[in-house]
Amino acid sequence: MLTLVDWLIIVLFFAVLIVIGGITSRRAGSSSKEFFLSGNAMPWWLLGISMCAATTSTNSANLFTEIIRKNGISGNWVWWAFLLTGMLTVFVYAKLWHRTGAKTDIEFYELRYSGKAAAFLRGFRALYLGVFFNTITSALVILGAIKIGVVMFDISPLAIILITAVVTVIYSALGGMRGIVIADFFQFAVVLIGSLAAAVFAVRLPQVNGVANLFTHPDIIPKLRFLPDFADTDLLVSVFIIPVAIQWWNVWYPGSEPGGGGYIAQRMLSAKNERQSVGASLFFNAVHYGLRPWPWYIVAFCSLLVFPDLDALRTAFPNVDARIMGHDLAYPAMLTLMPAGIAGLVVASLLGALLSTLACHLNWGASYVVNDVYKRFVKPEATERQLVLVGRITTVCLMVLACLLAPFLESAKTAFDLVLQIGAGTGLLFLLRWFWWRINAFSEITAMAVSFCVAVFFQLVYPHLGGPPVAQWQRLVIGIVVTTVAWVGVTLLTRPVDDQTLFRFCTLIRAGGPGWKKIEARAASLGTPIAQSHEAWPVPSGLLCMSLACCAVYAVMFAVGSGLYGYYVRSVCLAGVAVIATIALFKVLSAKQSKEG
Repeated sequence: MLTLVDWLIIVLFFAVLIVIGGITSRRAGSSSKEFFLSGNAMPWWLLGISMCAATTSTNSANLFTEIIRKNGISGNWVWWAFLLTGMLTVFVYAKLWHRTGAKTDIEFYELRYSGKAAAFLRGFRALYLGVFFNTITSALVILGAIKIGVVMFDISPLAIILITAVVTVIYSALGGMRGIVIADFFQFAVVLIGSLAAAVFAVRLPQVNGVANLFTHPDIIPKLRFLPDFADTDLLVSVFIIPVAIQWWNVWYPGSEPGGGGYIAQRMLSAKNERQSVGASLFFNAVHYGLRPWPWYIVAFCSLLVFPDLDALRTAFPNVDARIMGHDLAYPAMLTLMPAGIAGLVVASLLGALLSTLACHLNWGASYVVNDVYKRFVKPEATERQLVLVGRITTVCLMVLACLLAPFLESAKTAFDLVLQIGAGTGLLFLLRWFWWRINAFSEITAMAVSFCVAVFFQLVYPHLGGPPVAQWQRLVIGIVVTTVAWVGVTLLTRPVDDQTLFRFCTLIRAGGPGWKKIEARAASLGTPIAQSHEAWPVPSGLLCMSLACCAVYAVMFAVGSGLYGYYVRSVCLAGVAVIATIALFKVLSAKQSKEG
């Protein structure tokens, strides 16, 4: 049970957030640009931390714990592979996004495409992502809070939902993007301190008996592989080959969109300039993958010695609803063992993770509804104050929808797989639309519709057909193939975007490359040549930088792990690889900047 000191820490945490929301509310209410993009004045380091905070939720720790308990640490390749996506965004797409000057990434559609199809795509996608997808992901975050609250406080899911909703709405609706980013800085610091404290005390538990015993325990050793067992073909394919070879570039997932997008794009668009946008994205990916998760991993490993299986969890927490009982419950179960005084800090860190992610999704979703639906289609003449008011009302409504859905979800991993399936096959389109003139609005509409239908088929229809079991990775591959064939076919069979729109877009983003040669030649033949950028086509150098950056981050991640395992020579060697890759990366960037300047 929590002591008075613990509760005081939690109350103080809530108070700081509300104060931040109050202080920033006046400025946030001045305009929609300020409310959703903080006036395009945020520095790279603050935006990078905000990205980290936005992707750090209570559900993250639960998800990683479930993965490690089932498949070992190598099971994390299902999301580690998204580092490739992130670094591609850093070195190729971050600049392009900033050049659009858009308030949201959905506004992109009427910059890139034209006509009624573009308008429909913008409006529908805004509701599809801003409301439908946003509700699912926010509900998933609340699910993590429910599992933690039920285990640690033995209070009802309804009470947890109400507390979460009220606090999140207060500071996110008041402070807008600026308030959220500043709050993210505070919350991320608390999250780091709390997760480290949880890891330190977890390894000190009698059942664990220190770091050395943890990583030499016979039940833990099989879980320590950074790569899955190559003899286990099913596991190798599902958690490594598919994510690394296919998933990262051809599956849309919130926060890891191929080509950037969503709340990551929102923060890139909030930066002062292109360099700040790139810096924020680079900082985020390095911390997000290389350093931040290790305290959670340690607690997950410890949980295997304290609660070896689901029966142990059921015995320890007999009052927990059977519907939400799963391996992801092991993380909050471990937190119940924290000593008095520390528990409050750990709970505050979890609350920070929860609220930062929720606030991010609420503001992001509201930006779509306001900028890409209300202002675009409902009331184009709306004043800035009216737009802010609609943004605040939308924030509240999205919170209500997420709260209504959360009790019906069961597992972090199940929801993760569902979201991946819905986005399967769309990633390549999001990468190519910047560099291939032939892609049009119908391409995107087709990809979105087909991927969703495939996901619904496997989720709701196939289980009732009596066919053989289909593994999650097989469903993913089928979704990718079917969706890709569909949108490529539609692209080639439908009319391309009109010349004037393509000319404007090409001039605006200066992407270059062979995919725009035909458009550049056509513009020149019509006497309206497109101004040539002094920059080289960014893809070749971007891919090189992406490879070096991924090498550095993966090396850091595995160096930290090897050091914890007690493999010090390996750790030093991997750290050396990280240093060499980083030096090479900055030399390439320096040479690129000198050439451009």
